[in-house]
This record gives sequence, structure tokens and C-alpha cells, in this order.
Amino acid sequence: MSGVDGGFHGDPFEDLTARSFETLAVEVREDRALVTLNRPEARNAISGLMIRELHAVCAWLEEHPRMLLLTGAGGSFAGGADIAELLERGRDQALQGVNSRLFERVRRLPMPTLAAVDGWALGGGAELSYACDLRIAGPKAAFGNPEPGLGILAAAGAAWRLPELVGESIAKQVLLAGRTLDARAALACGLVMDVVPAEKLLEEAHAVLDRMAKSSATALRLTKLVMDAPGAHPVADDLAQAVLFEGQDKRDRMTRFLDRKRDREASGGNNGNKGSGTPGHAASGVPEADSERTEGRA
Repeated sequence: MSGVDGGFHGDPFEDLTARSFETLAVEVREDRALVTLNRPEARNAISGLMIRELHAVCAWLEEHPRMLLLTGAGGSFAGGADIAELLERGRDQALQGVNSRLFERVRRLPMPTLAAVDGWALGGGAELSYACDLRIAGPKAAFGNPEPGLGILAAAGAAWRLPELVGESIAKQVLLAGRTLDARAALACGLVMDVVPAEKLLEEAHAVLDRMAKSSATALRLTKLVMDAPGAHPVADDLAQAVLFEGQDKRDRMTRFLDRKRDREASGGNNGNKGSGTPGHAASGVPEADSERTEGRA
């Protein structure tokens, strides 16, 4: 059960999976949480209840850091906000930043987040996907922000997050000219990392997380932290690296890398090259670096 502070206590798996959600379906694994927006009858429109339930998921992920895979049920990611609820919101609710506070919390989760999008990702649904670190799309994915047509603006992060993701020109096409980015356009501008068949969307999304899970969890967490820091931050980078340099995980991974390198050289598999370069610049080339990056998670 959740505590009065919004946190969770006791067995971490039971805390989240035993909770009764009305607008979400939640599956927890050792290294990730799969959260499905589950209002298919309303194209997974983001309601006040869904916002509260997503806050509860975020609270759990803050206490039990895991990667987050976010998707939607019924052929849509999220078709926007619940317009009936939005109609009743006034100045006070706007100033509270009901959606923006949640999406910023998603952005600040300690471990990487991935949105698997097929079908509509409109309005607040698009902004929720923008708040994730990565996006992967099905062939029918469509990203758009039609808020001005309803007399409002995309105020939950799109106005500054989307230009960072795709550039100012394309962002203005979406936010001002009402352009909807289909899957192909989203891939071309870098909004999504890949477009895959709809029936393989979750499989491919999990494969992305599987690759990340083979890296050091601490290194991923600190990399995300320094990347999200504003402006140039060499001191923060150095401090994060100092933490990693002192960790046993770094020593174990590099020792395994060097042991494999010595084994290959001893067997003649490295053509006699004995350079000691870093992964990616090693004498055996990039494939060696890739094999190290995909080694088991500590």
C-alpha cells in the first residue's frame, strides 16, 4: 500500500502490482515496469484519475528505480486529454500545471523511459510521449498537438520539449500549423528511434530495454542525470564519472573486457595487435566495444 507521503513500503512487487488501477494496466519485472494506458473506449484519453494513478507509478519508480515502458491499449497511445474534464478546468487548474507536473515527473524518473506508440498520440498524449527518454513507433503512429483548435495551447511541455527533440521548424509546423507527424515523418526527424510492425511493437520495445539492461544500471542512471542537466556542465560530468570510477561494477566490467582481449591475443584471434585502446578504439575495433556494452548487467 502507498504511504501518506505517496511512497510505497513493503515488498516492492506487491506494492505496485497488487494495487487496483482503473485506468492503467501494470506489469513489474526485475528491471522494468510495463505500464499500459488502459482506457481504450476513450482512446486512452488522459483523465484526472489517470494522472493520479500515473503519479502513484512514478512514486514507486522513484523508490524502486527501474526502466519504464509506457504504451497504450486498443490501438492508440493516448488521444489527448479528456475534453469533458478539460472544459471544466479554469485558471486555477491551469496554474497548478495538472499535466505538466506529471510529465515533468516522468521526465525526471531515475532510469530510462521508453514510449511504445502506435495509433494516436495527440495533445497531452503526445506530450507524455515527449517526456519519455526514447520513443519507438508502430506504422500507424501519429503525433500531433491540436490544442489551438480547442482554444488552448500545448502547455504541458510541448512548446519547449518538442523543439529540443525535432528542431524549431518542425515543432512550429506541429504546434502552429497543426501538422500531424506520421510514423515515417517522426522517424525522419528523430522523434522516434525506429518504426516496427504493430504486432512486434512491444517485443521490439522490450528488446531496446534488454540492451540497456546489459549496461551498468548506475552508469545509465548517472548518464541520464547529467544529460538532463541544463546547459554545459563539465563539473557534473566529472563528479558522476568519479562515482563510477570508484565502483566495483566498473572494475569488474573492464577486467572482463581485458581478460577477453588477452584470450583473443593468446589464441591469435587479434592478428597480433596488442594495442590497449579504450572500447570503441581498441585494436580489435568496434565489435569488441559492442560485445562489452552488451555484457550482463551488474
